Amino acid sequence: MRLNHNIHLGYCTNIHRGETWEETFASLKTHTLAVRDKVCPDAPYGIGLRLGFYAAVQLSDPTELAAFQKWLADTNCYVFTINGFPYGKFHGTRVKEQVYLPDWTSTERVAYTNLLFDLIAELSPIETGGSISTVPGSFKEFIHSPSQVDTMRDNVTRCAEHIAKLREKTGKDLHLGMEPEPLCWFETTEETIDFFTPLDSEVKRYVGVNYDTCHLAIEYEDAAVSLAKLRDAGLRISKLHLSSALQLEPNAAALDRLRAFADDVYFHQVIARTGDQLKRFRDLDVALDRATEKPDEIGDEWRVHFHVPVHTQPELFFGDTRSQITGVLDFLRSEPATCQHMEIETYTWEVLPPELRTTNVVDQLVKEYDWCLAAMRERGLA
Repeated sequence: MRLNHNIHLGYCTNIHRGETWEETFASLKTHTLAVRDKVCPDAPYGIGLRLGFYAAVQLSDPTELAAFQKWLADTNCYVFTINGFPYGKFHGTRVKEQVYLPDWTSTERVAYTNLLFDLIAELSPIETGGSISTVPGSFKEFIHSPSQVDTMRDNVTRCAEHIAKLREKTGKDLHLGMEPEPLCWFETTEETIDFFTPLDSEVKRYVGVNYDTCHLAIEYEDAAVSLAKLRDAGLRISKLHLSSALQLEPNAAALDRLRAFADDVYFHQVIARTGDQLKRFRDLDVALDRATEKPDEIGDEWRVHFHVPVHTQPELFFGDTRSQITGVLDFLRSEPATCQHMEIETYTWEVLPPELRTTNVVDQLVKEYDWCLAAMRERGLA
């Protein structure tokens, strides 16, 4: 949906299963239209589309693409952004570190991302342009030499060249957003700036940052400080993910309850803080095991990479990081041109503990829209 300052808000359809285009299209017809009917029934409705590689290949068939374009027109919907982070399966199987593969050291990642840009160049309205979000280079454990980092930058440059050609052809503002995430090649604001600094200014016209509020909150970063640093470094904010992480004091009761959030599908990186010192744990089960083995080394506060619904505090034992979302919105109130693409992203619906799934997925998404829109109205953004 279009808000003030030409800001466009949608939810990321990675919350729904869909590895083929047929499955993805079915979820749009079933779930996305139901959400639209409740939050934006009388105006054009913006979709944040998730397309894995196989679905993207299938949608690129001219007949399929034309049918989808007709459906968008018939339903008064439009696609302004695509989540191109997960290349392969994203639900119902072990994802974990595989979500970063193929990474930006590989030609497969370049080809996949270029294909997504070919699609969004056809799908997005000229007044919105189109953004694609992607992995932050790689997972730190996968990178063993400076040459790999050089390759990542070379491949990002190749993608920028492809985007530039599409922009010249279509006149649309197309851009890639690399998404900092805990334990990835760049996860903090400073690491993000370090990765981008050697890139040519023309590349940075087309490649910027997908700022996920959950991820940067886990790093204990202040939203206004982070965004100002990225701006001052000349980096574009391609897209904002409005998402919230678990926050807790790691006492015995909270840690015991936290075990219900450990699952075999997604990574749930943990960053523990003691004063100004941060300690990173690869996954939630690793952090919980350390808490059992060495309780004196687990810090005073934990933030957990588990996207929880933004409209409600998880439960008695936990807090959340919604203040990172409102911090971003406060920044946008004074600098609304910072970013025009926003997505609500709570992809963990299927692995939430049952007590946090007290309604169906459509009603949850509607409540998330309500919370985000209320916060944006308070700041003159909607």
